[in-house]
Amino acid sequence: MLAIAVAVVVGVLALAAGVLLGYTLKRRVTRGQVEAAEQSATKILADAEAKQRETLLEAKEEALRLRSQAEAELKSRRDEILRLEQRIASKEENLDRKTEAQERREQELAEKRQQLAERSAQVDELHQKQLQEIERVSGLTAAEARELLLQEIDKEAREDAARRIRLIEAETKEKADERSREILTAAMQRLATDAVSESTVSVVPIPSDDMKGRIIGREGRNIRALEAATGVDLIIDDTPDAVALASFDPVRREIARVALTKLVSDGRIHPTRIEEMVEKARLEVENTIQEAGEEAALEAKCPGFHPDVLKTFGRLKYRTSYGQNQLMHAVESAHIAGLIAAEVGADINVCRRGALLHDLGKAIDHDVEGTHALLGAELAKRYNVPPAIVHCIEAHHDEVEPTTVEAIIVQLADSISGSRPGARMETLEHYIQRLEALENVATSFQGVEKAFAIQAGREIRVIVKPDQIDDVDAMRLARDMSKKIEESLQYPGQIKVTVVRETRAVDYAR
Repeated sequence: MLAIAVAVVVGVLALAAGVLLGYTLKRRVTRGQVEAAEQSATKILADAEAKQRETLLEAKEEALRLRSQAEAELKSRRDEILRLEQRIASKEENLDRKTEAQERREQELAEKRQQLAERSAQVDELHQKQLQEIERVSGLTAAEARELLLQEIDKEAREDAARRIRLIEAETKEKADERSREILTAAMQRLATDAVSESTVSVVPIPSDDMKGRIIGREGRNIRALEAATGVDLIIDDTPDAVALASFDPVRREIARVALTKLVSDGRIHPTRIEEMVEKARLEVENTIQEAGEEAALEAKCPGFHPDVLKTFGRLKYRTSYGQNQLMHAVESAHIAGLIAAEVGADINVCRRGALLHDLGKAIDHDVEGTHALLGAELAKRYNVPPAIVHCIEAHHDEVEPTTVEAIIVQLADSISGSRPGARMETLEHYIQRLEALENVATSFQGVEKAFAIQAGREIRVIVKPDQIDDVDAMRLARDMSKKIEESLQYPGQIKVTVVRETRAVDYAR
């Protein structure tokens, strides 16, 4: 027990000694740190004071520099202002001198004006005295004398001009008329053509009226079969011993005529037989068309066309215009064009071929929309017909402006062939009535100012009032007018409706 107590006492003493020793060491360390911090603070303060002194010195130097610079700039500006003041003073002196000189000049000019006015008054006075003396001697006033002189000069000039114009016109007309008469007379005399119009017959004769019943068939099956196979309407009426055929396509009408003629001759009429005869008639008509085209080209001395062109061209054998057969018209136009071309020195080959094919579009205008001139030109171009001939085709009704002598010759040949005595059955009165009816239909619409039928009734040119018809109404008017023409008039081919709307802006410069 004693030993344990001694050990405890010794441990306590050792612990107290350790604590005391640690406290003593910590205090010494703390004192050292405080002294070091004081020394560092003293050093920092010394450095700050030195830095402050340096900064103050630099600030003073910068202030001195800025002051010197400002004084220099101020001096420079003062010098500049002084120079400007001297310059302004110099300009004011120059301006004063110029003003004085100007005043002197104005005074001199005023004096000269006064002198001129006095001299002018003197001249006017002398002139008036001269005029009075002349008027006294002549017995006329100045205005009367001037008017009389001008009238005499004007009368003399007009008489001279009219005399020269009449002389020139007479000489030109005499030469032109004489030359044109020679050309046309030579061309028409060298062309021997019958002056008889030809038309396609659309009536099939039958041996008796009993045949009409056989053509109609039981419950109408024969006539329906024939109409379905040919696309032609059969008109069976009270006309004795005849059956009429109606179709807008002359080739279909010819096929139906040939087929019906064969059926009537054969006597066996039933749907199967009708189809056989129609097919035979179609082949026969196609061969006839091909032969007609080739014969027409040879007759017009225009060989070498594409077979398809000649096949289409041969369809004109069954096309008429106002009773004139179009294939004969084409051949006749080709002869006339060739003769005129020979007289005027144009290309004979182009004129003949252009005139021969100028109505090529009429062979297809029933099936394709468009004017026959443009349709024919497009078809010819498709088969590599030379451009000069294509231009003759498209320009023969002025839908395209003619640019060659050959195109104008084709126009002339077409007109001569169509207007020669007996060529067409339409009389002048009926022609004028048709054009007037066309113009009356156009002018019946509200907002139309004027209407002109041109190109022999193939086009109607309508001028509308721009304050009543706008652009949208113009398009609608053209459509409505086309429909009314279709409903109320009868005409060959098609009619082009052109609505023209002109806007005018008028102002005055005052």
